Amino acid sequence: MYCTNYKINSGYLSAVFISPKKMKYIVLLIMFSVFQINAQEASVFGTWKTVDDVTGETKSTLEIFEKQGKVFGKIIAITDVNHQNDLCDLCKGEEKDTPLIGLTIIKNLKKNGNRYTGGTIFDPENGKEYRAKIWVDEEDNSLLNVRGYVAFFFRTQQWIRVN
Repeated sequence: MYCTNYKINSGYLSAVFISPKKMKYIVLLIMFSVFQINAQEASVFGTWKTVDDVTGETKSTLEIFEKQGKVFGKIIAITDVNHQNDLCDLCKGEEKDTPLIGLTIIKNLKKNGNRYTGGTIFDPENGKEYRAKIWVDEEDNSLLNVRGYVAFFFRTQQWIRVN
């Protein structure tokens, strides 16, 4: 480290210069901090808008959350006011005829690298359940890729993060 003293009236002011080696460590620390912030922003957890594949319009809002080490997603709002009080008439079991708002449609996903797999997603419009995989888009962390599988066939939607 280099230090130069400057005389100001009756005292001294020291100007401190940082060595290139220490500057390298400071830059690495700043880059690591920025990476950590970006990694936190890339979480699947939070609130997401679903988008209709055909019209491109927002259909509903879901909350993705963790419960007992697994990931779930439930409908918290429906955009179309004419359907906000709809019941799940295509659901089976104890979910049959329960309100769509509050219905858990993503169930039992587990972290697998930067993706969540091994669970299911339910489509209340057709009453079908699919194997599911979700992950935050690598190029735009405001998008959530949601993929449903039947055998080797799949369909992927992109949901939009709600801030």
